[in-house]
Order: sequence, then C-alpha cells, then structure tokens
Amino acid sequence: MERLMEILPPRVKESLLEQDNLTDLLEVVLDLGRLPEARFPSGDVILDDREVSRDDLDYLVRQIGDFGEDNRAGMERTLHRISAIRNRKGQVVGITCRAGRAVFGTIKIIEDLAFANKNILLLGRPGVGKTTMLREVARVLADEARKRVVIVDTSNEIAGDGDVPHPAIGHARRMQVATPTRQHAVMIEAVENHMPQVIIIDEMGTEEEAAAARTIAERGVQLIATAHGNTLDNLVLNPTLSDLVGGIQSVTLGDQEARYRGTQKTVLERKAPPTFDVVVEIQSWEQVAVHDGVAQVVDQWLRGYPILPVIRSMDEAGEVVERQGDPRPNADPPAPWTQDLGGRNRDYGNGGRRSDRRQGRNLDRNPDRNMEQPAVPQAMYQRGFMDELPGDGGADGLGQDGREIAGGNGTLNPGEGGDGRTLEAQVFLFGVSRDKLETAQAEMGLNVNVVNELRRASLVLTTKTHYRRGAQLVRSAEATGTPVYVLRKNTMPQVMDFLRALAKEQGIQVRGGRQRGEAGSETGSRETLDQAMLEAEDAAQRVMGGEFSVQLNPQRAYVRRLQHLLAQRFNLASTSRGREPERSVLIYRP
Repeated sequence: MERLMEILPPRVKESLLEQDNLTDLLEVVLDLGRLPEARFPSGDVILDDREVSRDDLDYLVRQIGDFGEDNRAGMERTLHRISAIRNRKGQVVGITCRAGRAVFGTIKIIEDLAFANKNILLLGRPGVGKTTMLREVARVLADEARKRVVIVDTSNEIAGDGDVPHPAIGHARRMQVATPTRQHAVMIEAVENHMPQVIIIDEMGTEEEAAAARTIAERGVQLIATAHGNTLDNLVLNPTLSDLVGGIQSVTLGDQEARYRGTQKTVLERKAPPTFDVVVEIQSWEQVAVHDGVAQVVDQWLRGYPILPVIRSMDEAGEVVERQGDPRPNADPPAPWTQDLGGRNRDYGNGGRRSDRRQGRNLDRNPDRNMEQPAVPQAMYQRGFMDELPGDGGADGLGQDGREIAGGNGTLNPGEGGDGRTLEAQVFLFGVSRDKLETAQAEMGLNVNVVNELRRASLVLTTKTHYRRGAQLVRSAEATGTPVYVLRKNTMPQVMDFLRALAKEQGIQVRGGRQRGEAGSETGSRETLDQAMLEAEDAAQRVMGGEFSVQLNPQRAYVRRLQHLLAQRFNLASTSRGREPERSVLIYRP
C-alpha cells in the first residue's frame, strides 16, 4: 500500500493516510475539475475540498510512466492498477488508482471444483473479487496441486507489472500480452509452446477469445477464466460470450415435430457443448452461486424451467456451507403439467390426451409413433418431458416406450393401478397400439387379455383402414367365426369406447374413465394429479438438495409414469416399489 501512496499527489496522500480503514481501500479516483475520492467497501470518502487540477494528474502520470493501448499501467512487482480516462485529444482527464492485494484462502470456497480438473468460469460485477480469486487459484494449483499453470496476463493485473511476476501467483508462469487484441493468439501460443496443464485467463470479452477458449478446452487443458456478467442468464443472453456456455440458436421444427411437441415451430436450443463445466457467480467475497453441469443448466433454462444454483458461503469458523439457492426466474412459471398453452383449454377429462381428430392425424402421418408413449398432458410435450425416454427397463422403472416394468423382469402390467375386473375376452390386436389398450385399461380399471396368436383369440380388434384393405388375417378371422371389432381410428377415445362396450356386454358398469364403484375416488381428477406431480417435484428438489432418496405416496400407474418422467427431467433416477394398491415411486440420485 505504501507504493501506491507514493505516486499520489501530496495533498491526496496526506488526507488518505488519515483514514482509519486504509487497509480496506479499493481505489482512488481523480477526475479533472472534481473532488478527489477514495472508495471503500463501506462507501466513498471525499479526500480534499479542492478540485483535482491538471497539475495533479500530470504529477501522477510522471510517477508511473506511459499507459498501454488499453489505457492501463502498473507498478512493478505490485498488484496495483492505474487506469486513465482520455479526452478526444488523447490527454488524460481522469485516473483510477485501484489497490490490488493478494488475499490467501479465497479459493477454499471452490477448491474442490478446481482440484476436480473442471473448466471453471468466474462471473461477477466489477470489484467483487474475480481477479483476486483467480490469482489464488493459480497459486494453489501450482504450489499445492503441483500442476503446470500458465497465466495469460493481458493487463498485468494478475501477476503485477514488470518482468518479474508477483509472488502471489506462486510457481505459476505468466505470459504477458503486447496488446489486448492479441490475447486470443497468446492463449493458443501458451498451449502450443509451454505444455500447460492449467491455463488462467482474466476478463474474456471477445468472440476470438471465446473461440480460443473452446480450442484449449478441446485439447484437454483445464481452463479457468473470468468474464463480466452477474449471472449465468446474462452470459447466455450475451451474443459475444454465449458460446462459452454452448451458445443458443433458433431452430425451426417441422410441422409434424412441432405438433408432436405441442409447441411453436421456432424454438431456442443450445448450439454446442459448453466450453466450461462449471459457472461460479461471485456474489460477495464470502458467498458464491455454483452452477455445476452447465450443459444441463442451460438446457433447463432455455426450456423455461427455473434453474437452481447451489449457494456456497463461509461461516464464522471458516468452513464452507452449502444450501440450495432460490429458483430462477424468481416468478416461477406454472407447473408444466398444468400450464395452459396458447390460450387453449386443456382439460383432463380425456386423461390429458389430445383430441380424437388431432391425435389420429399425428399417428396417421408417422406410423413409427403408433407405439405411443404413456399418455401425458399436452403441456408436457411442450416442456420436453417426452423428448428422451430411457432405453431399457433399468432402475428408473421405464422401458423403451415409457411403460412401467414390474419387478424389473420385463413383464408388462396391463391395467396396473386399477383394481377392476378382468373382461372375459382374448383379444388379438391388428393395427391397434397395444400401448393404447394397456393405458386405457389402467384409466378405466379394467383388464383384458391380449394374445399373440389368432387361433387363441375370442375376438379381433382392428381399424377401419385395415378392415377395408381386406387383409388375409381379417378374412381368416371371419372364416372361423371370430368376431371382428372395427375402430374408426387408432386413437385413445376409440379404444376406451371399445372397452366400455365390451364391459357393458358382460354386465360390468363403468362411468367415465373408472368403474362405477370408484365414482367417489379422486384418483383420476386433475386436483389429485396436480398434487401428485407437485409432490414429485418437491421430492426431486430435496434429492438435488442433498438427500439420497425420497419415497412418494402410492399412486396408480398412469400417475407414476408421469412422476418417472418428471424425475428424469431433473436428471434423477426413479423406480417403482411395492404391490398394488400400495405401489409407489422412489426418486434417488443416479
């Protein structure tokens, strides 16, 4: 601090030495024609009642020498930074003397991330301590982790001015940059010439630097850098630096895909894998917000879900304390399973499925989707819950088509969740989705036996299209006297009408989607579905907050499938346990 005092005008120096909290000094500001100021964490202090003159500025400039192209200068073997403001003629009309200091121990709050060989990006407003933390990261990795660390020091702010770096960086090496416009070239040069294991970069701000950082990350070198921006949201929306977290692009969907998702045709998606694995938002000297797994966080943000950073802070004992941060955005959007999209009514009277006309059109245009995933409210197509389903019947309890698996042995449970009666019929399906039939059974609480051989069938269920074609199988069924039930289309309402008619023939009364005996039950109501999904979301939040697993309340098969999909959306594992009617979902860390 004495070195900084020596270059200040005498009257400013005398006033500054009288301050009680001189050790907390952040910077001294001298602007032509204004009163000199000293800035502290507690506030600004006027140092003299006389305005700064041209002589005061010239005195300071003579002490430090010439400024670089970025209007910055330094003091050899110190961390102080002197920045100038010039007028149109190039004359200095303002100077900021920033007090630099090495603060040991600031890395402790993110030390585990740095030692895990992850690429880390530090964000924060100016003056919050990004460079200080970056300097400490370089020292700890070089001295304690014994790694080859190279610092690309564009403004000589990390390791100080002069040819000999400040001892605060430990055994890390420092590469100076001739002009700020060549920072990206020096970054690549550092990798090619000096075999670093870690590269430290301060204040990334151009597209060239973002591209160079991407190149470095792909070469297997750990990258730790800083950038201006308060939050990850700011970075994603920054057109220059968004590539650091993968970038965003506008994607135009085809008519069929947009209809399948239930969304508009133009959506935003992440363009590429992010350069950095972790984004750390420095909120204060003692508190940071950590976004680990940047790819998933950005995807979640682009789809409209709130992101949940982990808040780390230092307690009075100097230990790191973690807690779950508040969701962002602050105004939580409606739950995806109840959100009303596009102003259209979404009722659950049909189990949350699409209308007969719309669903039939989708299936006709894309036969591959006739093996439909479990019926999901339309809003969940919009929110991306159906984009990816597990590929096997693993611990998450879902098969390739999203159906629930009993006991993990691959045996499907048609009508699971319903305690209804088994219809006396052996049904052979021809052109009708088995998924639809099984989902309809679960909805109505009915069971029907599906056979794979025509000779064992007591009836054949097909569609009008297949019947009109006069297929050999249909002709064989009619020749043997096997009844043939013809559906207008391969849609859920048509399948439910078939089950309702079959139940009526056998004297089993049903009403709506459930048996008459369950008329008082609210299991299929929208309110119960909302409550079950909110319970699942709360359980997912608890698991992400540190709990290993959370057991949900028993639900029927249809609701459990939605809970499995919600757990998958949070990148968590889930499985179903127990026997009906006490079968429930367990959400746990993968």
